[in-house]
Amino acid sequence: MPIYEYRCSACNAKTSVFLKSINSRVDPACDSCGGSDLTRLISGFAYHKSQQTRMEASGPPQFNPPDDYYKDPTNIGRWAEKRLGELGVEMPQQAREMIDAAREGELPPAIKDI
Repeated sequence: MPIYEYRCSACNAKTSVFLKSINSRVDPACDSCGGSDLTRLISGFAYHKSQQTRMEASGPPQFNPPDDYYKDPTNIGRWAEKRLGELGVEMPQQAREMIDAAREGELPPAIKDI
């Protein structure tokens, strides 16, 4: 069920046309002025990276990272995860929950006040 977008040459308005199937015939008209001189647009789309891809793009966990390193929430806790893994120590459940919550945008109360 595709949705096609068009730009009206007369009033420059954007119109979306919903089709029940890809084989349906399209005779679009502008929603604003009723004009039929429309140009088909390329619709926007979203691309979502996996957490693994985002972490690879950030590079390895850093002890003294640049100022913008933690603007990407996936980097929160990466150094602790790496170091505990190197030591063969399992991450404490409370620490795991705090890191996961911070990556979702929920900071612990002590950090919110800083």
